[in-house]
Amino acid sequence: MPTRYEYGGDEFIFVQFSEEMSLESNFKGMAITRKLKEKQLEGILDICPSNASYMVRYNPDVLDSEELMDVLQEIEKTTNRLDDVTIASRLVDVPVLFEDPWTHEALMRFRDRHQDPEATDLEYSAKINGYASTEKFIEAITGAPFLVSMIGFVPGLPWCFQMVSREKQIEVPKYVRPRTYTPERAFGFGGAFAVIYPVQGAGGYQLYGIAPAPIYQKEQTLPDFQDSMVFPRQGDIFRYRSITREEYEDIRRQVEDGTFVYRKKDFSFTPGDVLADPEAFSENVMRRLYHD
Repeated sequence: MPTRYEYGGDEFIFVQFSEEMSLESNFKGMAITRKLKEKQLEGILDICPSNASYMVRYNPDVLDSEELMDVLQEIEKTTNRLDDVTIASRLVDVPVLFEDPWTHEALMRFRDRHQDPEATDLEYSAKINGYASTEKFIEAITGAPFLVSMIGFVPGLPWCFQMVSREKQIEVPKYVRPRTYTPERAFGFGGAFAVIYPVQGAGGYQLYGIAPAPIYQKEQTLPDFQDSMVFPRQGDIFRYRSITREEYEDIRRQVEDGTFVYRKKDFSFTPGDVLADPEAFSENVMRRLYHD
């Protein structure tokens, strides 16, 4: 679809690249919003990137709406070649305890709201994606990294899109009706997106496990949260790693005594690196994160 530009009242411009999420559209939006931020235009109040779109809030008394529209369209013209775009990112190891007792208890309370009340969320998701077992399904999740495509829904929640070829994308529906309870740090999947719920609350994504470390910390006591109470950043590359109950408890102790630090490395890449050969890119990410 051609890029859609729309005004939202007197203070917003909404820009949409496609009807569905794709790595190409997300990379394009990421590149454009970063270039817009670098311009530091007087009158821009907020830049909100999303999965396949973005929105800008501006002060119409300072910045003319048509002038801003011209700037956005000109930035898009200069960003058509994604091979020329370099994205500064972080590689992050994100431990997850799959099939944990806490999310299992939560999902079992709401089987009447699920597509398959006789199966767990993992069993159902593995079946509809063509995997012979939940173990093989977990291997598919942990076998390739995810791009943090946006932050939202609730403060700090990372929407993560797996960096694999389109035919390998995992997709699952949300619950028929949402749960009224989801544990803090629950790891789930909805549509083509993996998420970690930053706080306890409602939710409709399929639940697979729980992360021992927070991705949102209001108190900002841990080293990774000194600059922001939200850890994920758009453009981060998360590798979800399956862990044992013993490692889970060890990380929880580190979180509680204030010493936990995510394993992470600064990393730059171009969208072309990903789109040309997702498997090779994934291997490079794993090597850089764990061995270099």
